[in-house]
Amino acid sequence: MPRQETLKKNSGQVHPRQELGSAVVRFAGDSGDGIQFTGSQFTQSTAMSGNDLATFPDFPAEIRAPAGTIFGVSAFQINFGADVIKTSGDDCDMIVALNPAALKAELPELKKSGFIVADTGAFTERNLHKAHFKANPLEDGSLSAYRLFELDISEMTLEAVKEFDLSKKGALRCKNMWALGFVYWMYDRNRQPTIDWLNQKFANNPNVAAANIKALNAGHAFGETAEISHDVHGFSIGQADIAPGEYRTVTGAEALTWGLVAGAKLVDLKLTFCSYPITPATSILHYLSNLMEFDVVTFQAEDEIAAICSAIGASYAGALGVTSSSGPGIALKGEAMGLAITTELPLIIINSQRAGPSTGMPTKTEQSDLYQAVFGRNGDSPLVVLAARSPSDCFDIAIEAIRLATKYMTPVIILTDAYIGNAAEPWLIPDVGEYQATPVKFRTDPEGFKPFLRDEKTLARPWAVPGTPGLEHRIGGLEKNAETGHISYDSENHQRMTDARAAKINGIADDLQPQTTDEGPETGKLAVVGWGSTYGAINRAVNALRGEGLEVSHIHLRHIWPLPKNLGSLLSGFENVLVPEMNTGQLITLLRSEYLVDAQGLNKVSGQPFKIFEIETAIRAQLEK
Repeated sequence: MPRQETLKKNSGQVHPRQELGSAVVRFAGDSGDGIQFTGSQFTQSTAMSGNDLATFPDFPAEIRAPAGTIFGVSAFQINFGADVIKTSGDDCDMIVALNPAALKAELPELKKSGFIVADTGAFTERNLHKAHFKANPLEDGSLSAYRLFELDISEMTLEAVKEFDLSKKGALRCKNMWALGFVYWMYDRNRQPTIDWLNQKFANNPNVAAANIKALNAGHAFGETAEISHDVHGFSIGQADIAPGEYRTVTGAEALTWGLVAGAKLVDLKLTFCSYPITPATSILHYLSNLMEFDVVTFQAEDEIAAICSAIGASYAGALGVTSSSGPGIALKGEAMGLAITTELPLIIINSQRAGPSTGMPTKTEQSDLYQAVFGRNGDSPLVVLAARSPSDCFDIAIEAIRLATKYMTPVIILTDAYIGNAAEPWLIPDVGEYQATPVKFRTDPEGFKPFLRDEKTLARPWAVPGTPGLEHRIGGLEKNAETGHISYDSENHQRMTDARAAKINGIADDLQPQTTDEGPETGKLAVVGWGSTYGAINRAVNALRGEGLEVSHIHLRHIWPLPKNLGSLLSGFENVLVPEMNTGQLITLLRSEYLVDAQGLNKVSGQPFKIFEIETAIRAQLEK
């Protein structure tokens, strides 16, 4: 039986709050309804309540789709609880639908007997038609499998804020706060962080701040005073058992930004970030533009090619060049990546993957750029490829990328995706002083200087800053002599340079920690191998099934190229290998070609992240074969 605690109601009776281990809530409405603000505020309040959490903002692709349409629905999902949370959750426990289109789009995500909070004021004949409902689902019995709260949120919001003399349109913009207040009551959240945020956000318009706060409090008061149906008296969720320390919620884009700044400091370089706006990578440019006091320069270029070429120029001049894009933009940067490879300059290239090909579904997540990252350039042009596994992991991935780029004088691609970039989770703020500093040593001595004479251990060429007396050398895309750097069309020299560039990248495997399992032993019946944002779903699925006694382990790759030296021997210790990917099987190709392992795929390209049960089902099927 769940532990109970009491909650006083207006009738004077004492009703219990049911304590839950975790809950999944999804807010949904028009893209102009402030859904993302609503979700982010619920996230902040939940984090301050001491819960573990993971979020999934789900945006429409259109900048402003017609109001009330299904393809204009914006959603925000949060999974929170006292249990270990590593994904945004499978089926939802509650959906807050601020119009019919939101209900139509999100209902498949709701578990049977789950709660629907519907704004009846938005279920007009016109809106029902836009959402392709033949009849009002609130009246035709089609929602009988769920627990439905029919609340005229629009009307109650108008009543709550009438004293502020807002237009009807302006007043209805507060209805997301009314809905948030009601959900705060349902899950016993603290409103004060949101009140503080509203006062700060609308400091120049206190009337709007006051109206939103009034709507928030009105929604909460409704929950306190109304006799809610279904014998529901609210829920309570205990604090998570997490390691002590100072935490904050962080998105992948934020963590990656701070990791870039910290990594540049650790190698004692100024950071120059050159980018062209593209969904979902643009937020990194926004965040870095506010960090100029940390020796950060940001440059918004006129196109993708100009952005990466400017970043290469920054590295040539002795700064750390960084550029960022998504799949289509990375394709445009391909020739310049080859330039960075042949000139052997450090460069960080961030690919926030999205659904493709071409423009594809710009706001939906995918992992389909692995081929592009490892192989997608002309000629034999190897570079380093890393993959972040979660929002908070982006911080460490950025530092690792900078370490490798500067130590080995090579471009490094960081693979993240729309899910990681936009999602949030608690982050234990690290002590940067505990990270090892590896300051760059520029070549300054002209004695015996040859621009492509390599370090015996790393095979990296020297980094000579332009203007250093006696260190003049050629730079460019044409093949260079293996020592002098003069342009060379000699066939034997080209063979030597091609081999040297490959050996340098392959040798980085000696600098990597041995690959281990994240869950389970290093031998057994089945290894589930993942990379990137599939981490949470795989980890939870493997953990749950191991609890049932199934013989399964989880291996998650951070270094995609070069692969860890011991990966082949690790995989050989398992009878079967299963690879879940949000693509049609790209890591499988790599594993099969490198290790001749008969890996089997679990592939998904729906634009949505994996659910835990999908991976559990595939594991069971694999073990039954």
